[in-house]
Amino acid sequence: MKPSDAVTLHQLLGRIAYFHTLFIEPALTSSRQPGAGEPCCNHKDTAGDGRPDVGAMLATTAWAVVDEIAATLGEYLLLCPDAGHRCCATCRVAASSAAIAQAWTITEHRAYDRPLPTTALLRACRTTAATRLTLVFAEQHGTACVALPQAETSDEGLLPDSDDLPLTGELLALWQDPLAATRSPVVSWLNHCTDLNDIHRVLQQGGITK
Repeated sequence: MKPSDAVTLHQLLGRIAYFHTLFIEPALTSSRQPGAGEPCCNHKDTAGDGRPDVGAMLATTAWAVVDEIAATLGEYLLLCPDAGHRCCATCRVAASSAAIAQAWTITEHRAYDRPLPTTALLRACRTTAATRLTLVFAEQHGTACVALPQAETSDEGLLPDSDDLPLTGELLALWQDPLAATRSPVVSWLNHCTDLNDIHRVLQQGGITK
């Protein structure tokens, strides 16, 4: 991966942090403890040699931001039962990305006065975010992981469009092919919004040209 590619990924990770801090965090309602997910690669009996772990690797990269954000998301984050610094870094990126996507989806629905998202939609957003971000992380850092997704699921057709859920839609779209030469913000008018109420007003007015 070229040095310029790393810069692009850092910018996209920064965009996640920016969107979360500005739009999502002020509207979050979850305050419970993280839930229990599947054991990570480094804590499975069949894992063999340990993969790069959270403490020695993830914490020293720009990708730590997804772990830091997810740690604030309560039950949306499904951690390895033995969660700690020795957890597989790739598994942690997958769990954190899934939690972010679910929290954003639910928060946007509430902010725009829409019915809560269906279980199928939440599953699609979680799985797609985990797949797309994890594959990029693994490629950039040369990590292996028995849980690394090989392809996107059939739920992809359920994904929200950026005209429907601008924040979640852009998150998923930007990471579909983040190193594409033409990659740029999908919903440029988001740069002119200051909170979820601003976004809601734009959606009520029929949106703005991207």
